[in-house]
Order: sequence, then structure tokens, then C-alpha cells
Amino acid sequence: MPTPERPSLIVRQKSPQNIEFPFASLSDWLIPTELFFVRNHFASPDLDARDWRLRVGGAVERPIELDLDSIKAMRSTTFTAVVECAGNGRVYYEPPKEGLQWQNGAVGNAAWTGVLLREILEMAGVKRTAREVLLVGADSGVVDANKKTASPGPIAFARSLPLEKAMAHSTILAYSMNEEALTRDHGYPLRAVVGGWFGMAWVKWITHITVVEQPFLGYWQARDYFRWERSLGEPRLVPLAEMEVKAQIARPVQGGASHRRPTVSDFRSRLERRGCYPAGAGLHRRWQGLARGKAPRNRTSLCMALVGVHVDP
Repeated sequence: MPTPERPSLIVRQKSPQNIEFPFASLSDWLIPTELFFVRNHFASPDLDARDWRLRVGGAVERPIELDLDSIKAMRSTTFTAVVECAGNGRVYYEPPKEGLQWQNGAVGNAAWTGVLLREILEMAGVKRTAREVLLVGADSGVVDANKKTASPGPIAFARSLPLEKAMAHSTILAYSMNEEALTRDHGYPLRAVVGGWFGMAWVKWITHITVVEQPFLGYWQARDYFRWERSLGEPRLVPLAEMEVKAQIARPVQGGASHRRPTVSDFRSRLERRGCYPAGAGLHRRWQGLARGKAPRNRTSLCMALVGVHVDP
């Protein structure tokens, strides 16, 4: 039974399951796992950790295979990060765009625990010729059957990261979410957490990591999750990557009435009450810059805190 503390999730698609967090109910900077949005392109695979293996190959010196216990025995790290679907807010686009009609709830903040991807790669020994790291999930299927955009038969969900991002401290392979084992819908037993990047890079149910020497041009890299860029005159495809600096107001809800508009002081006050500000002089300066309308130079280093601002009448 839904309650104000545990409102109903919003079903955007039944099969595959795509579920939105009711953003107006935001009350803390961490979203409980049971309320976290779910974005799936195919049915969630039902994997048994006893049989599951992570295989690392490609442009490496030593191809390796690891089970979940071996990964959990490695040095762990916990990383709190926001993940947002690249289509979050699509329902508000003008003109309308195809795709799931998300409102504001295809975004969430959680504490992720796992191992640095770089430590896995170092075990395998990345060759000097490597350019990207391809992450492949266990979920697969046919996309847009009988349409011009159809995939060439069944495909897995797979995305690559530039080697520099794969080796960064903001990229981990997580087996825990909010201090509990990942659930099936959130990528059990292992998923990518790619801080500062849109959710399509956070590949779930990872089974294979392949280090490649050329840019990966798979379906989810070059046919979907891209944008057009005219930096060289003629338009060219550029895969989506970093999230843009963005603020969303949970309350008052869109279209609702309020006697006054929230101010920067409202946001700052709520951040302070949630323990998100300040977190060191660097963040303090970045927050002051945002308050003055200045974007940070390094978007991936920006502390992204989800906060609800209540405005009294």
C-alpha cells in the first residue's frame, strides 16, 4: 500500500520493465533501492552468482576469469554517485521526441560498493595499443524488429569507455548498492558505476570486459545514445558521455502553485541540513560558482546531490 514515505513507482513500460521514481517525493540525498528508477532495454537476466564469471580479454597481456567471491576479496571502495537516464525529462521536449516518456524521476543517487575497474584491468595487463574498454552485459535481444533502426539480430547491451575514464577512480564495478547486494533489476551480480556519465555507460549484469584498440561502434554506441555535433562544419555522430550540470526541483511539483519561488538560499540551506555542503574548500568554491551562475570546469568532479526543497507559503 503506497504511503507518503513509500509512494508508488511509476510504470513507464511493462516489458521490458522501465520504472520511474516519483521525484516529487524526494526527501533525502540517497534514494532507497526499492524506490530507485529502473531502466532496461531487454528483460532482466536471472543470473546465479555461483555460475557467473567475469571474463577480461582483448588487448591485454593476460586474459583472466574471475568469480564473484574473487572480486569481493579484492580491496573494496564505496562511491556515492548520481545516475541519470539520458532521456530523463523527455516528456517535456518540444517538439516531442520518440522514446520512453520520462518525467523527472529517471535519476537517482546511491552509495555503490565494489572494486575499481582499473584494478581489474591492471590484473590483466592492458597493452599500450589499447584505446577503449568495452563492457558487455548479459541482457540481450532484438531491437526495433522490422524497422529501419532494427538491430542485426539479437545483440547484448554493450558500451565502451575511453581508457582514461576506465582507469579513473570514479569508475568502479559494483556488487553492492546502499550497503546491500545489488538486486536483479539493478544489475546483480555486478554492474558498472561511471561517475559523471549518463546511465547508458553504467552497464548492468556485466559478463565480459574487452580491451579494444579501435573505437567501438556497436549499436548502443553509434545507433543509439549519440548526438549530432557540427564542430567541424558537417554534422558527425558523437556518443553520449558526461552528464550536463542540471538542477531539478522536487517541490513544488511542475504545474503546482507556490506563493514564492525557491531561492539559492533555500537550496544552500537544504544542502547544509543534508550534510552535503560544504565538503572541502574545492566543493565550497564550486558551489559558490554555481550560485553565481558559473559552470565548473570539470563537470565530472562536481558533487551532484539530489535534494528536495520545500518552500513554505
